[in-house]
Amino acid sequence: MGERLAETHELVSARLNEAGQLYTKGRRELVELLVRAARPATIPEMLELRPRLTQSSLYRNMADLESVGVVRRVVGIDDPTRYEFSEDIIGHHHHTICTVCGMVDDFFMPAADERSLETSLDEALGTSGFQPSTHRLDVFGTCPKCL
Repeated sequence: MGERLAETHELVSARLNEAGQLYTKGRRELVELLVRAARPATIPEMLELRPRLTQSSLYRNMADLESVGVVRRVVGIDDPTRYEFSEDIIGHHHHTICTVCGMVDDFFMPAADERSLETSLDEALGTSGFQPSTHRLDVFGTCPKCL
């Protein structure tokens, strides 16, 4: 995790610097929390990992990180907003979403499978005139804890 964390700090620092924003201690902590969570996380989940942080500070800093494209919101089946790193930081991936407990997790597909999926999408959309730029795949089902 150490190498991944250092790499993520560098990417986030550069992104904030480009936007004229500082990489504050609070923002560094949020980045560390997201790396540690290793999946899209809610504010309450982050507070569980670091109870001394304030909810208002978390929301404010997440909004700042979202505005510069460091994190993005992930929609699940439940109400809480989940946050994850943007694709240019974490890489292209998809989500599994548990319809029982609402858990959202990341999964990555091999490059050949991604190309096959993109080809299938291009074929399916071929006559519509729609020009896709990217895709996101959410797979709904039951997680191992809820089986």
